[in-house]
Amino acid sequence: MTERIQKQLQNLKSEEYKSRRSDVTLDITDDVADKTPLMKSALLFRANLACEDPIILPDDRIGFYRSKMVGATYEGENSINVPKNIIPDYEMMLTKGMDQVRSEVVEKANSCDDEQKDFYDSVCLTLDAALEFADRYRESAKKAGSEELYKALCQVPHKAPETLLEACVFLKFIIFTLHCNRNAQIPFGRFDQYMRPYYEHDLKHGISREELLELIEEFFISVNYDGDLYPGMQQGDNGQSLMLGGCDKEGNNVFSDFSKLCMEASLELKLIDPKINLRVDKNTPIELLEFATVMTKQGLGFPQYNNDDIVIPGLVKLGYSLEDARDYAVAACWEFIIPAKGMDIPNVTALSFPKIIARTVESKLNECNSFEELLNFVEKGINEECDKVIAVAYSRKWEMSPYLSVYIRGCIESGKDVAERGAVYNNFGFHGTGIATAADSLAAIKEVIYDKGIYTKEELLEALSLNFEGYNELRNRLLSCPKMGNNIPGVDGIADRLMDAFSNALKEKEDIYGRRFRPGTGSAMYYISSAEKVPATADGRKAGEPFGSSFSPSLECRLNGPLSCIKSFTKHDMTEIINGGPLTMEIHSSTFRNDEGIKKVAQLVKAFIDLGGHQLQLNSINRDTLLDALDHPERHKNLIVRVWGWSGYFVELERKYQEHIIKRTEFMF
Repeated sequence: MTERIQKQLQNLKSEEYKSRRSDVTLDITDDVADKTPLMKSALLFRANLACEDPIILPDDRIGFYRSKMVGATYEGENSINVPKNIIPDYEMMLTKGMDQVRSEVVEKANSCDDEQKDFYDSVCLTLDAALEFADRYRESAKKAGSEELYKALCQVPHKAPETLLEACVFLKFIIFTLHCNRNAQIPFGRFDQYMRPYYEHDLKHGISREELLELIEEFFISVNYDGDLYPGMQQGDNGQSLMLGGCDKEGNNVFSDFSKLCMEASLELKLIDPKINLRVDKNTPIELLEFATVMTKQGLGFPQYNNDDIVIPGLVKLGYSLEDARDYAVAACWEFIIPAKGMDIPNVTALSFPKIIARTVESKLNECNSFEELLNFVEKGINEECDKVIAVAYSRKWEMSPYLSVYIRGCIESGKDVAERGAVYNNFGFHGTGIATAADSLAAIKEVIYDKGIYTKEELLEALSLNFEGYNELRNRLLSCPKMGNNIPGVDGIADRLMDAFSNALKEKEDIYGRRFRPGTGSAMYYISSAEKVPATADGRKAGEPFGSSFSPSLECRLNGPLSCIKSFTKHDMTEIINGGPLTMEIHSSTFRNDEGIKKVAQLVKAFIDLGGHQLQLNSINRDTLLDALDHPERHKNLIVRVWGWSGYFVELERKYQEHIIKRTEFMF
């Protein structure tokens, strides 16, 4: 790490930059009172940028840091949702520059009908506002003596970048302005693909790899500023993920030296942003998996692995073209989306498998003479629940976003805002939470009621209604029943049935606009928030206790080992349930103490890929360290953990998320 980067890290961690912010709110209600929804959005964006004062940090080449904690607002602004969790067309904007894009919009406006004119006028207003702010920033950089930033801003964003520095400044500008447009959780997409030409340009012009590594590290540091202003459900859940590797639209592998350099930068910095995702397949060299495991060793919680052998065919099944499917990246957490083309809403809400099981058991168990009858009722319940989550998707109303529409293909071409289905893809995705708890519960009922008759239906129902009070023996027997994660065909087969029911219920429900409904195995925060509302379940879980995170074993499950766990969670045809949702595994930090441990974990990742797993994330943790961090957070300010689809600082999490991570199974080799 260079001295320059060390100083920049010190500046970041000192949080001195926060003192430069002010909390100013500008009310523009009167200004937008008689405006159309499109123009209201454009004027709010312009007002937000007008509120911002350019901040030039010491010895900084990247720029674009927030000076206002609130900004502009108008009455009724928060009544509907602002589009988010979308990957903009960075490549297009970097290739053309904003002046050219604006000229193309003006040309469209000159030949459009009256209905489209409002859209194009609002888009032009946002582009003018963005360029005006960039000009102000350029002049501030000049006055502050920030020569490199000033020179970069003399080129971008008006014109296309030529160098990697200019591309980094332009990209940071795009992210900054989208945040000012209130578009939260905006990922970086396939960073190594659209930034690679500038890296190669600089190498050819005599700039060393070491200097370019320093620049990428500086860019990565810059995106960690202002993260507290963009939280999702928890601090750190800000959507700043990027994808590395994979294939091009013809299917050729595109992992490059620049991809490796990005991993090196992340490894050296040890920051939570950007979150690294890695596309892999059966041909991924073991050496790359070993290097990725070195990243896991640092406790970053990434890279998250995404298996092209499963994801690409799964997306094609959902109606994405093969060319677009090959170009996939991930949204803020793990959901698979197409950069530049999608206004997919991949995390509308969650279907709770345990809730359906609990409800079905309570109402139908007594009348079921066989386990198959009970399963049939469960499948019917899943189908009914799918209708409810679809209704939630339709109830969501989205605010017009002309500035974001610039970055989504199809919008400028059609003259339709991204909120009006101007994008190429406009699908809905749903999480499927608590799959292991659900499968374990049904497997326990099958064993103790139908197969062995150890307990009566009445006894089980009474125990569940009393949250197992006075039924400790029965609960212990349920806890000892087969559990998903131990490679047991019976319980894993039940999980297959549940996932099939979920995907089949959504498969034929395409709507009149051609939108698809995508089932997934993720949970997001629902593994706690949804679980809090679910009564005791037949796997021995008590009322309100959390589920496993995403596609992972139950917290109460005693596991045989990491390979058995992987085998359980790779049996299903994951191409049928491909919204995303990783198997999350915690590995004790002692496993990584030598090269042999690194190789073993890399081989485990390789096994996951070969067995047909779709998504995997590994956490290097030490329970003793986590417990100490609970009692002495001041000692562990830089302790990073993987939470669900993102990494965060352990001491900044709510207690319930901290405790969940501590309770997860620690695998040791």
